Amino acid sequence: MSISMTLANALSGLTATGRMAQTVASNIANANTDGYGRREVALSSQVIGKGGAGVQVDGVTRIVDRGILADRRLADAERGAQQAGAEALERVEQLVGAPGDASSIAGRIAALEQALATASADPASTLRLNAVSDRLGEVASTLNRASDGLAEMRARADDDIAAQVTTLNEALARVEVLNDDIARARYTGLDESGLKDQRQVVIDKIAGIVPIRLLSRDNGSVAVISQAGQVLLDDRAAQIGFSPVGLVTADMSLAGGTLSGLSINGKPVASADGVGKLVGGALGASFQLRDETLPGVQAQLDEVAQDLILRLSDPAADPTIPAGGAGLLTDNGSPLDPLDVTGLSGRIAVNAAVDRTAGGDVTLLRDGLNAAAAGPVGEARQIDAWIGALAAKRTPPAGGLAASAAGLATRVSTSTGSARVDAEEQLGFATARWETMREAELISGVDSDREMQMLLRIEQAYAANARVMTAADSMIRQLMEI
Repeated sequence: MSISMTLANALSGLTATGRMAQTVASNIANANTDGYGRREVALSSQVIGKGGAGVQVDGVTRIVDRGILADRRLADAERGAQQAGAEALERVEQLVGAPGDASSIAGRIAALEQALATASADPASTLRLNAVSDRLGEVASTLNRASDGLAEMRARADDDIAAQVTTLNEALARVEVLNDDIARARYTGLDESGLKDQRQVVIDKIAGIVPIRLLSRDNGSVAVISQAGQVLLDDRAAQIGFSPVGLVTADMSLAGGTLSGLSINGKPVASADGVGKLVGGALGASFQLRDETLPGVQAQLDEVAQDLILRLSDPAADPTIPAGGAGLLTDNGSPLDPLDVTGLSGRIAVNAAVDRTAGGDVTLLRDGLNAAAAGPVGEARQIDAWIGALAAKRTPPAGGLAASAAGLATRVSTSTGSARVDAEEQLGFATARWETMREAELISGVDSDREMQMLLRIEQAYAANARVMTAADSMIRQLMEI
């Protein structure tokens, strides 16, 4: 081997080790950077003619475990969905109240029964009759607040859907641009690793909204497809559409056409749930909350309100109330309409005739709601009838096991509490899976200790190549001195 070839070999070694040092430094600097894929320099023997001519740098390879990354993204979507559900059900439980809570709906009904019992012991006491009127108002207002809270939560879910769709469209458009940039970089021989880092971060945003899988293309671009099979991006990004309504009321529904579902490239999704093949993840969870979970709780509250109105307007409890007439509790001042019970818990109100805050006469609680004349002040028969009406076990309006008024309300608290506990358990499982996948992803990423060891080996290789060049230079000087 000639001295000049020796110098060329050593120089190629210095070039390669310098590039490797640069890559290791980049790895260490980005050890905590989201989306960064560990780099390795690809080397091969350089051949000139039929002989070796040192080492050549073939390029920089971005190291990513695609299987772990795909699993972590699915875990992202599942955790996002479970977190949305758990947080919403926690808020629902606060609105309805936990079993045994004095401020719960069941607790308010129990307080009403206690006030009636106290009034029955001294029916001549206006103070005690006032307390009954107040407790009736608390029952109605607690149901009103719970219904209003559910409507606000549905409106918030509708807003969340709109925000998620906006983020999804922006992210898909960004991936489309990055796909083109990566394909161009690959065609021109430029390093595409940085662009792939950016693309990974953007795709992670998509994965938090909709569970997805990727299909790699030969030019370095990727197609994005939902786990259920909807193409979101393949060369060009799909356009997801949604029309938020702002204000959501109890009677509004997707099936009734008053709430929006998704559209893809201008075409409504072909499914009753409005989300179609974008189901799963935070987006699917928002639809489920808006259209299923929260309306389900609303229906339970409306049933409690209907049951209370029926009990306290039954002529069997108060003979002065005509059949179909308004009782102690009303539908916003009117008798109950059995065909219009949706949202009833938000409209239930105390009959103005006995509402002392509206100038009502509380003695009618003792004498009969529509009594023509005042009865004996010591007569507790009508008050006892109200107590019996609330305590009687009746079949709920929607069917099921018979229960007292407080018992039916307790069922709502129990079911919402149970749903919240189940949701928290599912969130715990989803979080544990995400943490496992995230840890596996980090293990396959940049290991600072490993990179430092690599840097020491690079330093040794660089010193060795520099030593070869020094020796070759010495030989050349000796030749020049002859």
